[in-house]
Amino acid sequence: MADLTVQVIAFLVVAAFVAGFIDSIAGGGGMIALPALLIAGVPPLETLGTAKLQSLFGSGSASLAYARRGHVHLRTQLPLAVISAAGAAVGALAATVMPAYLLRLILPFLLIAIALFFAVKPDIDDSERARKIGAFAFAATLVPAIGFYDGIFGPGTGSFFMLALVTLAGFGVLKATAHTKVLNFGSNLGSFVVFAVSGAVLWKLGLMMGAGQFLGAQLGSRLAIRSGARIIKPMLILSCVALTTRLLADPTHPIRVWAGF
Repeated sequence: MADLTVQVIAFLVVAAFVAGFIDSIAGGGGMIALPALLIAGVPPLETLGTAKLQSLFGSGSASLAYARRGHVHLRTQLPLAVISAAGAAVGALAATVMPAYLLRLILPFLLIAIALFFAVKPDIDDSERARKIGAFAFAATLVPAIGFYDGIFGPGTGSFFMLALVTLAGFGVLKATAHTKVLNFGSNLGSFVVFAVSGAVLWKLGLMMGAGQFLGAQLGSRLAIRSGARIIKPMLILSCVALTTRLLADPTHPIRVWAGF
């Protein structure tokens, strides 16, 4: 923190604001915050821990904004958030001993599949549909599994929660977005605790970026509430495509290594 200039800190706060704005609508804020921290020279482990701290403010801010407008009831969703947090904590612990090579390999294909699903399904809007999975089964399987993924790797977590809530829980797009933020807050909290205990958090920087995340998420969630699926669907598709592009731009990505470019 002492090595960062005022200009670099300002850049990181602005990056956090943009990340909070995008994440509150469609997820994918990590593709902005994580590279920004690495560009600023923050070591990889501290980047992960600090990113989780600042993202708590974004997901928490968006959750409050959606709750105030009645799109999610925080008290009834608390058990699911706790389950998501537990899954993420286990994932964060596993990340210390388990290589993320396989996840990095398959993630671009999963993200493109999600983008195509929302792009070609014209009937996906803010209206609700019949559930295809019981509430208990959803809470016992998908919530901890996606939380685990967030803890061990992270990018695209919001997109996975959105897909599960829309296709299996029968939620409309706006309601799914609101509930995604609560579940994402839980997974952020669970993995953050693990990183904090291990000392991998730059607290002052994380809190300053958290302020940017909070404001960005407030603005983004209000736009999403006002426009619903009209803004959320294209933003979700764009977020998945952009995150895929960002992953494949890394020269060390397994696909690029195998292809020899």
